[in-house]
Amino acid sequence: MPSSYLTTPEGRRIAYNDSPGTGPGLVFLGGFKSDMEGTKALWLEDWARDAGRAFLRFDYSGHGQSSGAFTDGTIGGWAADARAVIDAVTTGPQILVGSSMGGWIALLLARAMPDRVAGLVTVAAAPDFTEDSIWAGLDADQRETLMSEGQVDLPSDYGEPYTITRRLIEDGRDHLVLRAPLDLPFPVRLLQGTDDADVAQSVALALLDHATGPDMRLLLVKGADHRFSDPDCLDLIGTAIADVTTRALS
Repeated sequence: MPSSYLTTPEGRRIAYNDSPGTGPGLVFLGGFKSDMEGTKALWLEDWARDAGRAFLRFDYSGHGQSSGAFTDGTIGGWAADARAVIDAVTTGPQILVGSSMGGWIALLLARAMPDRVAGLVTVAAAPDFTEDSIWAGLDADQRETLMSEGQVDLPSDYGEPYTITRRLIEDGRDHLVLRAPLDLPFPVRLLQGTDDADVAQSVALALLDHATGPDMRLLLVKGADHRFSDPDCLDLIGTAIADVTTRALS
């Protein structure tokens, strides 16, 4: 299906695919340097279609088919991309499904536009990862390179190295969600694999402990990795969405 495009107030051209259906709609928020053609995004699109539910997937700026360079991106900018697409394309409350960095973006959206969020499902959510994972993991030489040259390259298990910019780190500090009150007044399901090499299960436990809300649960899946994309894991995502939907509508 060919993508549609939206120009954000900041002038970024965002590619997206949406399919009609009943509400609350589903919005998939992808991870760091991933795109809307990934396994989870396409599986969820099929799941939503089978369930007759509205569904939206999109690429942040600097990702996939959207405009811009990845190295120009920031957490705040990608959250703004997400909000612009949700505002322009969807109607009514949505259930946000955030994967990895998308979990952080979902939490920022829940804080910024709570009236548009009916529920939240996260998969290996990585809130505050620019500070707690990337910056905390740099040695003194890498920090010096980042601050003096504006960027540093880090190895990746998913292909070419990640170029981490000073701007990404500094902007991330303006969007941390685990250092201030975080109220999630809707059904929340957090999914996390115990063999995730990118996001430790301690992050999921910290999020569960930190956030407040009337209906929040964490499911730890023994042996699941960061991708959380084998058939059993995908079915668990669908089950979590169905549960959140039922509770949101009750």
